[in-house]
Amino acid sequence: MSTKFDFDAGSPRPETPEPSSIQGRRNINANIQLLDDEGAISDQLEICLKHIFAKYCTPPPTEMQSPSGNDGLGRTILLSPPPNAYLSPEGLDAWAQDTNGAPFSQETKDELVEFLDVTDEGGLTFKGFVQIYQLQTENDEEETWKDLVR
Repeated sequence: MSTKFDFDAGSPRPETPEPSSIQGRRNINANIQLLDDEGAISDQLEICLKHIFAKYCTPPPTEMQSPSGNDGLGRTILLSPPPNAYLSPEGLDAWAQDTNGAPFSQETKDELVEFLDVTDEGGLTFKGFVQIYQLQTENDEEETWKDLVR
C-alpha cells in the first residue's frame, strides 16, 4: 500500500509537506513552517526553541510555568532564557534524555563543543541550540517534529 502526501502548493516551502499529524497529534494550524523561505529557523520555531532551551538552561528563567501549563486565564506561559544562558553538561543530558531517550555520548558532546556556539567553558548557548535544530530540520524535519512533540 502506498502512502499519498498532500503538498500545500501555497506553502512558502511547497517541496516540504506540512504534517497533518505528528506522533498521533493533530497539527491544528497547517501553516506552521519550521523553516522560512530562505531555509532559516522560522519565528514560530524559534519561540518554541526558546521555551525548550529555557527549561534546561543555566541560570534558569526567573518566570516559571504554572503547573497547569497556563497562567490561570487559559493563556499558555512560554519561558524565555535569560541573557547569557547556556546548557550545562547536566542540562544538555536532561534535554537529550527527554528528546532522544538517552544522554549524548562523550563523542557527540565533543562534536557539539567543536562545531557549535558554546561558552568559554563549553556550555551550549542558545545560538548553538538553534544551530542544532537548523541542521536537523534541514536534513530530517520529521525528527524535529518528534522533538517538539516530546
